[in-house]
Amino acid sequence: MSFFIELIEATDTSRREMEALPKVQDMLNGRMTEDAYKAFLMDLYHIVWHFCPIMATAASRCPDGFIDVRNHLYHNIDEEKGHENMVLNDLAHFNVPAEIAKNAMPSPSVQAMIAYNYHVSERVHPCCVLGMLYVLEIISSVYGGQVASSIANGLNKPLPDGFSFLESHASMDLDHMARLRELLQTIEDESVQKMVINAIHMNFYLFSQFLSQ
Repeated sequence: MSFFIELIEATDTSRREMEALPKVQDMLNGRMTEDAYKAFLMDLYHIVWHFCPIMATAASRCPDGFIDVRNHLYHNIDEEKGHENMVLNDLAHFNVPAEIAKNAMPSPSVQAMIAYNYHVSERVHPCCVLGMLYVLEIISSVYGGQVASSIANGLNKPLPDGFSFLESHASMDLDHMARLRELLQTIEDESVQKMVINAIHMNFYLFSQFLSQ
């Protein structure tokens, strides 16, 4: 069995548990309120802001034996840098100034998610960052487009204004997932594989805590 298939089988329960959360069902079925969506974007801003620095932390720790991972992270950083501004632009459509979002304290679960990913990337193994990539790109590619359309319809708002981050990443991250799948197939060390799977479980858990607020 390939590592990617093993990874999916080992972690899909975590994804389905997240999907079953009441807030996620509200997002998927057009029942999310404007205030709830703005609060979601306020926290999402901090996740996106830290995405590239976390990947840079992991890339700086990658030994030559994992040069493919290092190069993948470099490529992702180049593509993802500045995307937090898309979240700020979406908030602006709901009359939330950029400075409010930038200066707001992230929720405890988002702080925990950010701190966890810095920690494992620097102190456990740099490949743990692939757990964060897998979870965030699965969420974007599988749910992002549907969530954007459903929330917009529920709020009677036209796409893409206010929903550009979710809508654009739905298609963008399909390509990212394809490249990530190829990369994961190159990881043969079973101990590292277990670390990646654990990081996926942890990121699903922490993102679920964020969505349970």
